[in-house]
Amino acid sequence: MSFLSEKYLLTNETAVKLYETVRDLPIVDAHNHGDVKEIVENKGWNDIWEVEAATDHYVWELMRRRGVSEEKITGNATNYEKWLALAEVFPKFVGNPTYEWIHLDLRRRFGIDEIISKETANSIWWKTKQLLKDQKMKPQELLRQMNVEIMCTTDDPTSDLKYHKIAQNSVEGVKILPTWRPDRACRIDKADWKEYIQKLSETTATDTMTFNGFLDALKKTHDYFDQVGCVCSDHALLYPVGKSITYEKAKEIFNRALKQSVSLQDLFDFQSYMLYVFAQMNHEKNWKMQLHIGALRDYRDKLFEKLGPDSGGDISAGYVDVATGMRDFFNTFDGKTKIILYCLDTTYLSVMTTIARAFENVFLGAPWWFNDSPYGMQLQLQYIASVDLLSNLVGMVTDSRKLMSYGSRTEMFRRVLSSVVGEMVEKGQIPLKEAVELCVELSYTRPKEFFFA
Repeated sequence: MSFLSEKYLLTNETAVKLYETVRDLPIVDAHNHGDVKEIVENKGWNDIWEVEAATDHYVWELMRRRGVSEEKITGNATNYEKWLALAEVFPKFVGNPTYEWIHLDLRRRFGIDEIISKETANSIWWKTKQLLKDQKMKPQELLRQMNVEIMCTTDDPTSDLKYHKIAQNSVEGVKILPTWRPDRACRIDKADWKEYIQKLSETTATDTMTFNGFLDALKKTHDYFDQVGCVCSDHALLYPVGKSITYEKAKEIFNRALKQSVSLQDLFDFQSYMLYVFAQMNHEKNWKMQLHIGALRDYRDKLFEKLGPDSGGDISAGYVDVATGMRDFFNTFDGKTKIILYCLDTTYLSVMTTIARAFENVFLGAPWWFNDSPYGMQLQLQYIASVDLLSNLVGMVTDSRKLMSYGSRTEMFRRVLSSVVGEMVEKGQIPLKEAVELCVELSYTRPKEFFFA
């Protein structure tokens, strides 16, 4: 089989037939890191580095792994120099999904079949630079080409959602919705927390120096996001902090955090209390609640000190106890708020799947981050099918930090899904008719109905 051929990731003949039924379905993406300002302004990009690597810490990490200097990753080198540095080490990315995503982007969006290398770097740079001048390579047109029907960005509660409002009236053919992500409001351990709640105060015209005022301000932003079309909240939790904490204790911790540093236990208790508050807000509005558990952020100190968060220094904290930590939370909201668990890696797969099996309102989301690869997708799909219900998976999200890869990431998922389900058909486990229905459902109708009905 040749590289990225028509049978790419399709390991059996039934998979080929199944993929034909889903390849052109619209994309419904309930979680990504899209830049709405970039979409609304529709200016596009100047070069391939801007498109593929300027905002993607997946690329940065792999370049560092091959010894590329930081100057040619996030430093002051020109974009051309950075692209040449990436292309020189790119052949060593083979086996990693980043290698496939970027080549898929070149083929599907630019029509370029060249393999990225030191020898082809200059040719690809100038070809893509010329193509990027065309109107069809602007953000809004690319979203339409990729058949993106609905996309949800990730937004801080203090956002005025200015560009979301503009997009609703000016971006045709694509529904762009915000997602409410209140992580910073809960990080009482951070040096900039008081600065953040002051910003929250200014945003909502509310005194956030009192605990009741703080809660009221967050409720106001939740209401505002709802008015702009939000249907989900999103929460990053290092540890499963789902124990029931009293209002009095949370208030005491809040007041202490205003005056002095707090303990790790204070942080966990405060986050636990706030998670219950957020879940109740979501239940009242029928929002879905997305939980991303187990990412240990900014693990590499040198990188964080120089570049800040989201710079490629995060790891998987494989020791977290989701089952014990979240038991009270899941039982409190049993049958109420719909909760989606995103699986960071295979360490959490069995416990998350069996929790979902036990609670009718808990669901598995798409394979996430370190699990977002053909290997991780296949393993997760096969495990869910054997333990829970594959039809209960809530579908694919791109989780992408660059618009160009929405299509590539979705294509990879649909191909792996077709292969996994196709293998079951060929083993005699699933009738073909049900297999077709399942692939269409998980590729499109399931996420659309689950998140947006």
